Order: sequence, then C-alpha cells, then structure tokens
Amino acid sequence: MEKVPVSVVVITRNEEHNIEDCLKSASWADEIIVVDDGSTDRTVELAKKFTDRIFSRRMDIEGKHRNYAYSLARNNWVLSLDADERVSPQLQEELKQLFKNPIEHVVFCIPIRTYLGKKWLHYGGWYPASKDRLLDKRIVSYEEKGVHPKIIYHGTCGRFLKGDIIHYSYRDFHEFFQTLNKQTTGEAKKWFEERRKVGALKAFRKFLSRFLRYYVVEQGFRDGLIGFMAAFGGGYYQWMTYVKYWEMKQNEKIK
Repeated sequence: MEKVPVSVVVITRNEEHNIEDCLKSASWADEIIVVDDGSTDRTVELAKKFTDRIFSRRMDIEGKHRNYAYSLARNNWVLSLDADERVSPQLQEELKQLFKNPIEHVVFCIPIRTYLGKKWLHYGGWYPASKDRLLDKRIVSYEEKGVHPKIIYHGTCGRFLKGDIIHYSYRDFHEFFQTLNKQTTGEAKKWFEERRKVGALKAFRKFLSRFLRYYVVEQGFRDGLIGFMAAFGGGYYQWMTYVKYWEMKQNEKIK
C-alpha cells in the first residue's frame, strides 16, 4: 500500500479499549505518533503493534501538549486524531487524492460524525461539526491554554473535506456525564484564572439559549431522547461551569 505523507498524531491516556481501532484506521499514513499521558492500562503495549514512535509526556496545558506532540512529526502535514476517533474509508481515499497535487492551504476542516452509544447524532449541531484537524505544523499551532485552545495560523483553510472522522465519543450516558463533569472543571479553572465576570443570571441565560438552539433551532429533537440529553448537556455545560467557578471564588474568599 502506498503511504500518504502525513503524520497521524494521537494523544492518549488509558485508552486500551480504543487505541487499536484508532491506529488501525490510520494505517494509510506513513507515520503514526502516540504521545501518552502516563497510562496505567495496556494503551502503550497495544500501540506498539502499530508504531514505534511512542512518547511519554504529562498533560499539563492542552495547547502546549498538542504543540509538543505535533512538533515530533517527521512530515510537515499532521492529522490530529483522538483515541476514540477513526478515519473513515471515505476520508482515507480523499486524503490519498489530496496529496497527489500541490496544496495551497495550511489547514483543512474535517466533518466529525459523533456517536453517543450506538446512536449517530445527526442533529442538534453535532453533525457535521467540522473541526480543523489536518494542518501544516510549520505554520499552524495552538494557543497554550488548558481547555479548548484556539488554533492559530496565517494562511487559508480548505473548508471542507467531505470524508468523516468517526467519533465514538461516549459509550453510554455514564461516560457522557463523566466527560461533562471533567470538562466543566477545566473550563471553570480557566474562567477563574482569567477572572471572568460571569453572574448567575448570565450563566443561566446561556444554559437556556444553548439548549433551545441545539434542541429546537438545530433540530436535536429529531434524535429522540438521546438528542434531548445531548442538547441538555450542551446547555448544562455553561451552568455547571458557572457553579464550579462560583465555588472556586468562594473558597478563595475563605482562604
């Protein structure tokens, strides 16, 4: 099989149930890099079946961690992939064709097909939910912030590739709410460090407006109960973050 001159970079921590399928879907690339954040399961052992380019680094600041991971690539072009994601056959073929010609852009946006359990979330803003994932590491970087760092580049973005990255985001509702809890803790810390001016009323309005947007305007109701919960989680993210942020400020006053 002719390999594509792309480095697929995967950041991991305790992903033994995901890592093999993830890396198998990246077999078309001529380099696979795994940067592991101290996994205590079989993640690293299983990753060795697919690559010897495995590095260990503690995740401190997400943006900084990602920049480090991409800097390890031997190729100029990097495809950023999470362990719970897969490169669809359609995207594989599209990337093969893309690199047969000169490329004028510095980053490409790829649609993400997200699953909650076995349900593909078609609506509520979940699809295509395209993200900048294929990037020229010489030009593109991430701001060095801990939660949802922004991508930084000078040049043009090729919007959009048509093939999907398949995202098995949550195995069940338990994992959905676990992730929500973890992410809102990180977001609250970010607000606290930035001394955001956020009040209860503003946070509640954001919760309500996001829920209504995802569920009604973007038709999350068409995905049934799972669509309702996904929309609720999207809005509740704002309220949950605010409550944790409020608690941090109260604890600071006590100290």
